[in-house]
Amino acid sequence: MNAQTERLLLDGPLGAIEALSDAPQLAAGAASRGLAVIAHPHPLFGGTMDNKVVQTLARAFVQCGWRAVRFNFRGVGATAGTHDEGRGEAQDLLAVVQQCAPEGPLALAGFSFGSFVMSQALLSLWPQRQIEKLVFVGTAASRFQVATLPPEAHERTLVVHGEHDDTVPLSAVMDWARPQVLPVTVIPGGSHFFHGQLPLLKNLVVRHLSSPV
Repeated sequence: MNAQTERLLLDGPLGAIEALSDAPQLAAGAASRGLAVIAHPHPLFGGTMDNKVVQTLARAFVQCGWRAVRFNFRGVGATAGTHDEGRGEAQDLLAVVQQCAPEGPLALAGFSFGSFVMSQALLSLWPQRQIEKLVFVGTAASRFQVATLPPEAHERTLVVHGEHDDTVPLSAVMDWARPQVLPVTVIPGGSHFFHGQLPLLKNLVVRHLSSPV
């Protein structure tokens, strides 16, 4: 957390959703580029909104002028409810979007289980509004049914995976991406949590967010 971080308690389907909002430093009178909602890894394996990869994603968005909101899924921290294998978690994400950015530019990012949840929420959001940027990191394609992306979303999407990810094999992500002809950026030697390579991950996300599309 930093001086630009605000702790939030939002209303979710089952009660409170604990969240953190990181705001970019802007010139007087300037507006942020929009809101980015970031989803964390599997809660039953220690995943929270304070995960280092999730924090790295938030820093990348903030650096590029976005307000970044990361939140705890149901049953984690002060968020009400219990783990729901992604179904309820997608509803939690939609509730965060509705309260923090009911309109205006929106971006979504997710790490591991969070990428699966994000893909499910995207199916509901895409027909209703334009998603400016999508970031999938360590996509949990071997463990969950990650949704197929709308073809129109491809040019707005970054998929990053570690070459030596021992939690989600790279081959599983390629099997998900191949039928969609969706490019995957591979970090050589990268593990699931990108140990020692978080600065590189951040730079890749910043480059994606800085692209005009």
